[in-house]
Amino acid sequence: MELQMESIKMKQQSIFVLLILAITSLSSCEEEFIPEISSEPAQIVVEGYIEAGEGALPPFVILTRSTPFFSEFSQDTWSKLFVHDAKVVVNDGVKDYVLNEICSDDLTPEMKKNLSTLLGVDLDSSGIDFCAYLDLSFGLKGKEGGSYRLSVHADGQMLDAVTSIPQRVGLDTVWFEQPPGEPSDTLRRMLCYITDPGDQTNYYRFLTKTNNQPFASGSNSVVDDKLFNGIKFKVHLPRRSQRNEKFDPVSYGLYRVGDTAYVKWANIDKSHFDFWSTLEFNKNNQGPFSSYTRTKTNINGGLGIWGGYYVNIYKLIVK
Repeated sequence: MELQMESIKMKQQSIFVLLILAITSLSSCEEEFIPEISSEPAQIVVEGYIEAGEGALPPFVILTRSTPFFSEFSQDTWSKLFVHDAKVVVNDGVKDYVLNEICSDDLTPEMKKNLSTLLGVDLDSSGIDFCAYLDLSFGLKGKEGGSYRLSVHADGQMLDAVTSIPQRVGLDTVWFEQPPGEPSDTLRRMLCYITDPGDQTNYYRFLTKTNNQPFASGSNSVVDDKLFNGIKFKVHLPRRSQRNEKFDPVSYGLYRVGDTAYVKWANIDKSHFDFWSTLEFNKNNQGPFSSYTRTKTNINGGLGIWGGYYVNIYKLIVK
């Protein structure tokens, strides 16, 4: 019996030693990974939109420079990313419209407030001299069915893009109801009906806000009509969280009774849809085992999006 126990102990010790050796050999094979910093020149990144419909915003374009993935950022770094003194022109098929550069540090408090509303950015709290290109003549208007070419000449580079504003397909009805689970006296979810035309492919995007907040888009803001072409269907419109909003699992995506809720429902073209769907796919699939999808751009010679919207703004009191 003692010999048997001694044999078992020796086997256990042997197994333990083998495990230690295996771990040691694995660790000795590890090499420090030092990522290569890209030496490629920075590309110009475009974010620009032109809208038509009720509540449409004036067209604007933001120009920045791309940065390497492994970079350190500060307020000064962010400010230096903006591309200044560019020639930005939009053609509506009839006339060229030159967009002029406007920076937040050059504005009065009232003008800065209006620009904050336009861009959906709190310029006072950001600490960044935020710059954008706008049509100061206010002659450029988005129209249903219109096509618009953007041309940018900056840093010795030429960029261009074309977008269109599709035909309007609005919401039929919008309402609130109790969220799933335990009944709530203070929280509601928003739903709507939409009748999708069957004679065309349609692409939609929506943003939401409550009270005086800016519109927010969330991480799943676009949908096409592949699954419901030509039929009437119901859509859940969750409330999108604001930047830096603390996550609350109880109220996430829900609206509070008594608040004023807004939905910005937009029709977009395919290239605009492809940009948001690939960008949001990457945001939703982060991590070491996630799959990577390159964000699609419609900017020739650069990165980003020049997108058209036909928008409808719906305002409701949460009941």
